[in-house]
Amino acid sequence: MEFRTLGRTGMQVSPLCLGTMMFGAWGNTDHDESVRIIHAALDAGINIVDTADMYSQGESEEIVGKALANGRRDKVVLATKVHNPMGEDVNMRGNSRRWIMRAVEDSLRRLRTDHLDLYQIHRPDPRTDIDETLGALTDLVRQGKIRSFGSSTFPAHEIVEAQWVAERRGRERLATEQPPYSMLTRGIEADVLPVAGKYGMGVLTWSPLAGGWLTGAYRKGAGTPDTHRARYGYMPEKYDVTYPGNAAKLAAADALAQLADDAGLSLVHLALAFVAAHPAVTAPIIGPRTMAQLESQLGAADVVLSDELLDRIDKIVPPGSTLAADDAGYVPPALTDASLRRRRH
Repeated sequence: MEFRTLGRTGMQVSPLCLGTMMFGAWGNTDHDESVRIIHAALDAGINIVDTADMYSQGESEEIVGKALANGRRDKVVLATKVHNPMGEDVNMRGNSRRWIMRAVEDSLRRLRTDHLDLYQIHRPDPRTDIDETLGALTDLVRQGKIRSFGSSTFPAHEIVEAQWVAERRGRERLATEQPPYSMLTRGIEADVLPVAGKYGMGVLTWSPLAGGWLTGAYRKGAGTPDTHRARYGYMPEKYDVTYPGNAAKLAAADALAQLADDAGLSLVHLALAFVAAHPAVTAPIIGPRTMAQLESQLGAADVVLSDELLDRIDKIVPPGSTLAADDAGYVPPALTDASLRRRRH
């Protein structure tokens, strides 16, 4: 694989990143098989692995730790995340210094390593001053426990605020962003990707297959496919073709599948190559649950799409469009908390 530089970190990473959300209770519960899948990805040339403490409540990190034992750790750019609840205690979550300093130790233990190459804040935390978060992360860099840090699913204006605060307060700055991006979820083209490019950030995109909608399983007249996410995933209704708002996704997925057929490509390869083609994107994150899924995705690293083909994709889903609001990955408090929209008299 041809390696790319992860933003301005100097770290060289493969054009596909291995995501491990589906290893553990949320997906593949067989640890030995999950380890074999990780090893197969590394043997194929992937050198960046992304996980999070919340994935199966730490189980995914434990599996990754097993897979990277016995000499593989130093050859991998290892990334994980912090923010989401990891217990009933109200302080075992969020972006506070108190929680970050504890959570990083837990992740290091589960991953069987003494440092992380990339530590990512999984979502914004409106309760915590961004300087509090950046200060904790900066201290972890200086302690040698993390090499770089980034954000995940941050709105463009919060990325800009974090960059400004880092400059003014003498903090280390966000080196990467991890947003949702696919042929069906293109909203970040309007703001997040240009902002990331302006600040020289690396971009690792999640859900490039739109949660399975871009695997070829979703076709008009075929009904809702019997997929793992449709049966067990978060918000399973998102994968139901009859769910309100999914009609546009179904029509687009069907048209994109036909486009892939016409181009002699699998829809999976078309989808991954589309994400990788954006100049601001470092690598899409693939998230296989099985060896067959991994094998179906690996070849996408060698696919280059023509301008004509990219133009045809733009006609099916216009640039900057997100066909289903639920796929944006984050809803700001200004929309979820009615009191923030109503003047009190």
